[in-house]
Amino acid sequence: MRHPGTPGVGKTTLGKELASRTGMTYINVGDMAKEGELYEGFDEEYDCPILDEDRVIDELEDKMSEGGVIVDYHGCDFFPERWFHIVFVLRTENSFLYDRLESRGYKGKKLQDNLQCEIFQTLYEEAMLSYREEIVHQLPSNTPEDLERNLDQIMQWIEQWMKDNN
Repeated sequence: MRHPGTPGVGKTTLGKELASRTGMTYINVGDMAKEGELYEGFDEEYDCPILDEDRVIDELEDKMSEGGVIVDYHGCDFFPERWFHIVFVLRTENSFLYDRLESRGYKGKKLQDNLQCEIFQTLYEEAMLSYREEIVHQLPSNTPEDLERNLDQIMQWIEQWMKDNN
């Protein structure tokens, strides 16, 4: 199960809560990369490390082949398609997103580019191009009510998938 989305849309909150409700394994790719130093340089313009995508794939391969994994990352085009049964792209209105990113210390180009990314649905389109269209779903992620609705919807999907595949 995959959760792409612009930073600040609620991927981590949703992923961790889903893991606790389902007993599935939650993996935050950003944290995993930091812990394992899975980088191939530093991007001065965005003031952040550059992910070594091949090393990330190598690191995840065994866990993913076991199944039952929730993967949290803001992009998805480098993950193997076979890894995911469903992909949820979280979407947040820019007024909410601006405040969330600003409170994380995003500013200047990094702040503007992340807002543009959301406005132009960049990550949703990336997901649609990377996976079979029928497994990609957008979920609104603006309010605590949205979070609850999303959790309920995903739990129902998981239950149905378990029935259909066991």
